[in-house]
Amino acid sequence: MIDNLDHTEEQSVEHTTEEKIKDVNPGHLEEHKVIDLYSGVRGLAVKILNRVERTDAYLEKLLDREMKDSELNGLDKALLYEIVHGVTRWLGRLDWILNGFYKGQFSKAIPNLKNGLRVALYQILFLDRIPDHAAVNEAVEFVKKLQGQKPADLTNAILRNIIRNKSAIRYPDPEEDLIGYLSAYHSHPAWMVKRYIERFGREETEKLLAANNEKPYLTLRINAIKTNPQEFKALLESVNLKYHPGKFLEEFVHLHNLTNITAWEFYGKGYFNIQDESAGLAVRLLDVQTGMNVLDLCAAPGGKTAYLGSLMNNTGAITALDRYEGRLKLVRTNNERLGLTCVKTVESNALEFESAPFDRILADVPCSGTGTLSKKPDIKWKREIFDLKDLAELQLSLITKAATMLKVGGALVYSTCSIEPEENFEIVKKFLAKHPNYKLESAKGKFVDDVVDDNGCIQTLPQRHLMDGAFAAKLIRIE
Repeated sequence: MIDNLDHTEEQSVEHTTEEKIKDVNPGHLEEHKVIDLYSGVRGLAVKILNRVERTDAYLEKLLDREMKDSELNGLDKALLYEIVHGVTRWLGRLDWILNGFYKGQFSKAIPNLKNGLRVALYQILFLDRIPDHAAVNEAVEFVKKLQGQKPADLTNAILRNIIRNKSAIRYPDPEEDLIGYLSAYHSHPAWMVKRYIERFGREETEKLLAANNEKPYLTLRINAIKTNPQEFKALLESVNLKYHPGKFLEEFVHLHNLTNITAWEFYGKGYFNIQDESAGLAVRLLDVQTGMNVLDLCAAPGGKTAYLGSLMNNTGAITALDRYEGRLKLVRTNNERLGLTCVKTVESNALEFESAPFDRILADVPCSGTGTLSKKPDIKWKREIFDLKDLAELQLSLITKAATMLKVGGALVYSTCSIEPEENFEIVKKFLAKHPNYKLESAKGKFVDDVVDDNGCIQTLPQRHLMDGAFAAKLIRIE
């Protein structure tokens, strides 16, 4: 991978193998000692990354928990967010580089060492405000505290060797191994890269991978129940929050910088919700009217539910369905903040739910989430290609169930935050083949052509629309 490794440090790496390093098992330590061991921003970052790798837990939930439990100040919380998201986003590139400097299989290194190195290397490569030597020293001290002197020496040797040889780092030759190159350099699993090359070609795939690695916009939906776009934009300007309007929907604004927006008094007052503009397109496609009876089949955490209520002027009735009461509590809390009173939450498995027919149904189904990788970078490492088949079966079951609860003449919108055809139009095609009493209503003429695909469905892509990738199809029950 690089030319002419330094001989002295190469020897130190060879003499310290993973077999000689004993892992610290935090479960065997007293709680206060665990807290001490993983203290500070970098310690907490390693702790979170260890758990993401070892469990099925998602990054955002673990990070939120640590933010609430820790005594970090605002700047340190921002740095923790930056490091944890950054390491996860660039994991493929970081591991490619570390593999070239680690003697043995880096993937089998003990978690504290592995994630300590990743955190330090991310700072070295991507955070200019942190000097290289400081990143190395912090990593060395952290590993020494948890693992001992030999792993600390190994950490020191690897990181200093990388710093000296930054300009000599090599990636796979794209002319010989395009998938390997894009996977390593753009930090995506090979199965995703292969699919996207076949679908989009090399140039468009590189744009998609780059867009997935961009730090996300913070997008707000203005709550019409409490305010209006003109008033809200004036409030943003009064506190010097820079923004630009939504590309397709006037209720949305994109802030220029990530900020702790939930601390602003107008969040508590319910003037806005944090929501991607792509999610708003699916809600708009449903075309709800005041006084309607609407079902949100898979409602939690409730962003689309709240937008539906706003478009209905808080009239009629919305049933927000979810199988977990804990998730429905989030929906209710958010609705109370936003001033929504037309929503009723129901705890139920969607496939077992029975009800009188609805005027409108939103089936925003569980999916792979491949359209949201800039916000949720851990998804690309947790998903496997085999997941698509299982998800597609569930998605078809859910849309089929939803169809049994719609009035004749009513509308059903099937939506995902995926960019995978198997989860999107392929599901619609399978559904229509078995349901001649339904027809697909094209979105052409109702939305700008830029977000409508050849099938008449909404389809956004991160590299083309600078927002999450999302899909939505409108189905009308004709008899």
